[in-house]
Amino acid sequence: MDIFDFGFSYMWEFDQEFIHLLEKEFHQNSLSTFIISDHNVDEVTELVKDRKLRFNVYLDRAWDVDERFEKLGKELQKRKSLFLNSYANVLHAIDKATMHLEFITAGLYVPYSIIIPPHSEREDILISVSDLARLGRPFIIKPCNTTGGGVGVVTGAESLQEIFTERVTNSDDKYLLQEKIYPRYLDGKRAWFRCFWVIDEVIPTWWDDQTHLYLPLTRQEIKDYKLNKLFTITKTIASVTGLEFFSTEIVLSEKDQLVVIDYVNDQCDLRFQTNHPDGVPMIILERIVTKFRIFTKNQKKRINIR
Repeated sequence: MDIFDFGFSYMWEFDQEFIHLLEKEFHQNSLSTFIISDHNVDEVTELVKDRKLRFNVYLDRAWDVDERFEKLGKELQKRKSLFLNSYANVLHAIDKATMHLEFITAGLYVPYSIIIPPHSEREDILISVSDLARLGRPFIIKPCNTTGGGVGVVTGAESLQEIFTERVTNSDDKYLLQEKIYPRYLDGKRAWFRCFWVIDEVIPTWWDDQTHLYLPLTRQEIKDYKLNKLFTITKTIASVTGLEFFSTEIVLSEKDQLVVIDYVNDQCDLRFQTNHPDGVPMIILERIVTKFRIFTKNQKKRINIR
């Protein structure tokens, strides 16, 4: 059987630049990699099924767009490959209604929200005047399981009619009606942050929700603006979800509360800022790759000890 240290599945063409960075780091540290995409997923699945191929650690960034990758993943699970972001944990974490309730239970601040059932289960819904008043205007309409790049999200809703219209768009999905949170400004920057969780480390960044541009968040800024709680909040989300790799959006509100806005993004955008203005700064990407490499190296040691 051929055993590779790290398997990586992808379909998005823009993942390729991150893959090159990862492979360079891994190969320089004597770790092997195996890349799976549309051209070889069927062949790899057969090799795994026939016990001719295995990965010590596996990250699947394609199973949500092509069911063939999920088929491969399930074969790898039988062979005891260690998954980053197991399918079961991802499905649990991307349900915004579930996360909303579990985050509240965990003591996190989240926007005031109303959870409404899928249109396919209940056409008529009752929303009181007091509930609408508490939501404020404008408010946000957000599908609970339709994820990725703000798909299906209405950020400036004003009326009940918009709720009815959106429910029909994704008729099998629950919806969150959510109050709009406005950030404080810190030395001219919107106090909106995207925090990455990578294995066991929090990597916080500035992330402007209007321009979608990143900036590294420095240790001095964390100290000056008293943002240490970003680490605690992200660690709590990791504990709730059981995920090894995700990002979350956290806002320092006008009320001086750190509020979790976009709960869990399990398919992080890994484009290079050097090639895409709204991509991730290289210093962040390099840290992510380093964490993957250290984790994989440790997993290899554990396997060799057995």
